[in-house]
Amino acid sequence: MTSTSHPVHAFVRPDSYLTLHYRIELVTGPAAGSVFANTFDGRPATLQMGMGQWAPGMEDALLGREEGTRFSFDLPASQAYGDRNPELLQRVTRAMMAENADPESRFEPGDMVEFSAPNGSRYSGVLKELGETTALFDFNHPLAGSDLRIEVSLLGVL
Repeated sequence: MTSTSHPVHAFVRPDSYLTLHYRIELVTGPAAGSVFANTFDGRPATLQMGMGQWAPGMEDALLGREEGTRFSFDLPASQAYGDRNPELLQRVTRAMMAENADPESRFEPGDMVEFSAPNGSRYSGVLKELGETTALFDFNHPLAGSDLRIEVSLLGVL
């Protein structure tokens, strides 16, 4: 009696654990044409679906895809990290910055600065401008407001 083995095809489910390569390019916005992340040049990444590592719209585009496939998709900002919210541009006192930083820290526009929330959680903002008594921070996600082109190679699906 002989047995023939049939290949088992794994497909991405909402609770899958993935090993993948990916490349995220900004299609619109001030940095259009730039690459935000690219793992194809190095080690593959891991992604646990449903854990908030990627925006829900990005994960939705992976659902049902078969292990071993390589594909690209475009995602509008509204389905990725949302539109930029002008209310997330906020002024912070220099005193508050000092409370959250090493005394030796020197800040320059473009720096990412981490703050403590009253509940103990942490959040980050990009320093946009620095005045004598206040600083302007952008607390939007770095990809907010940008349409994305994402290339994926699914190496493993568990």
